[in-house]
Amino acid sequence: MVQRTWFPEALAGSGIVLRRHVPANLAAFRRWYADPEIARLARYQEAPMRPEEIDRFFTARVVGNEALAMAIHHASTDRLLGTCAFSQLDAENGSALYHITIGEKDAWGRGHGTEATRLMVDHAFGTLGLHRIALFVFEFNERAIRSYERSGFVVEGRSRESIWRDGRWWDELAMSVLESDWRRLRDGVSSGAGARGGIATLVDGTAALAEPDDDRDGDDVDGADVEVDDGGGATTTLRRRTIRSWR
Repeated sequence: MVQRTWFPEALAGSGIVLRRHVPANLAAFRRWYADPEIARLARYQEAPMRPEEIDRFFTARVVGNEALAMAIHHASTDRLLGTCAFSQLDAENGSALYHITIGEKDAWGRGHGTEATRLMVDHAFGTLGLHRIALFVFEFNERAIRSYERSGFVVEGRSRESIWRDGRWWDELAMSVLESDWRRLRDGVSSGAGARGGIATLVDGTAALAEPDDDRDGDDVDGADVEVDDGGGATTTLRRRTIRSWR
């Protein structure tokens, strides 16, 4: 595997730890993405991913040499809960797309997705020096939207009635957080009298803000598409050039 200097061995928060994926995680991906309830939240198509699609996605976008994904583990039990990732990393414009899935449904609503998102956003702005992180989420995924908002994302647009689900049309929301948004949120939390939480530590010793989530009604699976291309191609020329700039 190619050494990725942007990609730490781990990002540790208070309740979860993000680690690089290992091949053994494929079994969990096969179970998660074959689940119709997760497909409802995470796919543009209503049906779950086929086994061969899941395997291709995992090989290319999760454990591939240029994959930008992290496994979400429970901090005390080390249980694998889900996955989060960046895609379309653009070094020239300092931007990336964000994706997250909490695959273990009994872990929904416990703040794990919010903490994972904050750790990834902290790393993107505090370590990688990115300028903007964007995502797309379906309008009906209200818990995910609340989780993203608590992590600093704001709704910046919508594709009206672009998803047919549950017998009706729904909008797809575009959300983003800027480095300036993140800095204001970080400074406001760290300087406030009632500041919660502490510091998330990277394996290399770098520190980033990781605020535990007290509002536990709110993070599950995002509404971003998770499929690989039909041809299995994982990496564009732009992405290869972008990743090299962080090595």
